[in-house]
Amino acid sequence: MRTVWRAGLLALACLVPAGPALAEQALVAVAANFTETARALQARFEQSGEHTLILTSGSTGRLYAQIRHGAPFDVFLAADTATPQRLEAEGSTVAGTRFTYAIGRIALWSAGRPDPDETLETRLRQGDYRNIAIANPALAPYGAAGRAALEAMDLWPQAQDRLVTGESIAAVQAMLATGNADLGFVPVAQFAGSHLPDAVQYWEIPTDLYPPIRQDIVLTVHGENNAAARAWLAFLASAPAQDIIRAHGYGVAE
Repeated sequence: MRTVWRAGLLALACLVPAGPALAEQALVAVAANFTETARALQARFEQSGEHTLILTSGSTGRLYAQIRHGAPFDVFLAADTATPQRLEAEGSTVAGTRFTYAIGRIALWSAGRPDPDETLETRLRQGDYRNIAIANPALAPYGAAGRAALEAMDLWPQAQDRLVTGESIAAVQAMLATGNADLGFVPVAQFAGSHLPDAVQYWEIPTDLYPPIRQDIVLTVHGENNAAARAWLAFLASAPAQDIIRAHGYGVAE
């Protein structure tokens, strides 16, 4: 993996023009779970004043469909590896530009007042909840990870009748915030570095209960000649960007 990662960094370095480039703007599709982190990265990226970005967030599946139907995104930050690979196979991306920019983790979240005598893991295993929110596993990799965790704990059959499904992690967060779901699977990054209010409880799901959530970025064919898009990919592979990504609760490829 280290060899592949270093090769990716070398390829990215070749994407950046040797001389000064005219300032450009890139349209970037961002998986919903990574929106807040992407904004922090955007602020750092745009400090140089060379290029600007426009971020559009949504479920990975929905963004994929938009790209396939001609949406003019220059860069795609997915919440998985499979979707960018699929775009590669379909000829919608620039060869040699895909790499893993973040590795996600999931947690079970409750916005209700915590019970000091009952953990969220206990509530989940005992079925002590009205309903549980999950991003659509067919569209959102974090939803797929939530389902995998339930299946690994042999809890999927009993949870199915009480599932409330959102298109993306943003929809799950909205359901939890409004009280329309008792429990929900969310990214650990949602609360990384935050001071949680007293009326919040979460349980970080052990990573051996679901496949690694490797999130890949790729340059689309539309962005092939966009200097801002190429600079953004190179920036996300840099040490300053990786520090920001870690600070927001994600891992990075070694």
